[in-house]
Amino acid sequence: MSSSIAQNIEALCQEQGIERDLVIEAMKEAVRAAAKKQFRSGEDIQVDWNSETGIELSASKVVVDEVENPATELSIDEARELAGDEVELGDALLLPLPMEELGRIAAQTAKQILFQKVRDAVRSNVYEQYIDKIGDLVNGYVKRFERGNIIVDLGNLEAILPRSQQSRGEQWNQGERIRVVINNVSKESKGPQVEVSRTSPELLLRLFEMEVPEIYDGTVVIKSAVREPGERAKIAVMSNERDVDPVGACVGMKGSRVQAIIRELRGEKIDIIEWSDEPSVFAANALSPAKVNQVRITDIENRQMEVIVNEDQLSLAIGKRGQNVRLATKLVGWNIDIRSEEEIKREVTEAMGALIASGEAVPLSDIEGVTAAQADAVAEHDINDIDALAGTTIDDLVEFLDLSLDEAEVILNAAQAVVAMRDRSLQGETEESSDEETHAVSAELDESVDAQEVEPSDEMTAEGYDEAVEQGALVTDSESAEPVSLEGVTLSDDELALQEPGRDLRPDTITPSPDLGATEIAGLENVDNITAEVLATDEEIASEEENAEEAQTLTPADSEDAAPSGSTDDEKQ
Repeated sequence: MSSSIAQNIEALCQEQGIERDLVIEAMKEAVRAAAKKQFRSGEDIQVDWNSETGIELSASKVVVDEVENPATELSIDEARELAGDEVELGDALLLPLPMEELGRIAAQTAKQILFQKVRDAVRSNVYEQYIDKIGDLVNGYVKRFERGNIIVDLGNLEAILPRSQQSRGEQWNQGERIRVVINNVSKESKGPQVEVSRTSPELLLRLFEMEVPEIYDGTVVIKSAVREPGERAKIAVMSNERDVDPVGACVGMKGSRVQAIIRELRGEKIDIIEWSDEPSVFAANALSPAKVNQVRITDIENRQMEVIVNEDQLSLAIGKRGQNVRLATKLVGWNIDIRSEEEIKREVTEAMGALIASGEAVPLSDIEGVTAAQADAVAEHDINDIDALAGTTIDDLVEFLDLSLDEAEVILNAAQAVVAMRDRSLQGETEESSDEETHAVSAELDESVDAQEVEPSDEMTAEGYDEAVEQGALVTDSESAEPVSLEGVTLSDDELALQEPGRDLRPDTITPSPDLGATEIAGLENVDNITAEVLATDEEIASEEENAEEAQTLTPADSEDAAPSGSTDDEKQ
């Protein structure tokens, strides 16, 4: 019996990976509990393990003169009969108990306790084995599915892959090989003890360590990594050697290294960027593939920054449902606010316009690209206002503020734009004031004209006025101290020629005609009719005069030449 028990103990130790002493102690504890439940006499039961005889069960009793508790005490006479005369008062004797007296119920109790003790020992052993492996990559097989969770067989134990740690879009079949990272190890007695994950950024790091030798040997270091499992991930890398390109090492020849990782993650996109200890540079890199124009740190304590991009890069920088900027924020560790260049210019223009309209001086710190510290720095070089800043040069700004040429150019252009805006505003105010003065003078003239309105008169017109109008002659007036007299003026031939139909008499500048009433329109029609009759009469007179002149220019020779010509015709006839 003892040999079979020993063999079972050895098999259990090898199967569960626990020590032999732990199993023996668990078995002794189980038998002790079963014996106490069986005998119920209150005896101090002791259980020992003998490699030859197996488990030995005994009761411990103290030697006394007078027995008060038979379960724990033994008289000295009985003790000397059992153990000899060497027994003295106060000694503890172990009295063997028959194992056969343990019934079925006691055996079942011992079995349950033994299983519990062994299970606790196994969990303790697993905890000690895996607590230092959190974040490590392990290989396993999909064993079964339980309520959306996946039970992964790691070889010596079963781990659980919760639904919350599963990447979206991944489908697994029973028996399929799976790579996971150890996410948590529990020491509690209920539930799976080891929890694994497919969504942790540690999985991405471990995969890169496997695929990129430069990362494994420490030449290239992954500074940080963030993921939105199943969709996109970003990692920041740096090189400890100048000759090694960290991004190129991770990508591999024709993307072979990173493509292997993408396949393992079931198509998850990975952005590999170069890490920088300068937050503004790191943020610009983290927003890849968008191109960043400028990064401004607005609040160092709260780690706030503002990133400016072109209008066509705004949607790319934000990403689908804000994914790109969200990952960049986690990667950099700063709160990033993305704005377009056009929006910034519009706000600056409005703010500057309001400031200029108020008549206040524009502070240098309000100029685009100029901080309060930089405003104080240029003030040390007698650049105290916007005009002085706009009149400086890019080289001076680079020297005074320790800027790059591009940054200095941005500041100078912004200052010159503000000055131009102010000048336009002042010019507009001057034009408005001159227009107001012109309107005031026009109003005065209108009032004077109204004051000198001519009233209609019933006096007779000058002699010959009506006849001149009927003949289409132009009428002029002359000012004199005498009563006004009107006279008709006959048009010359050149003036009449200007009135020929079809002649383009349109002026270069068209002046809008005044609004005419029905009476004025009727008067103009009558004038047109009179003018047409006069022109027709003049044409007839001119034609008669031309015929008369031709008749007067004929000579007698011409008459004689004409006669023989006619007679010759008669002779021919």
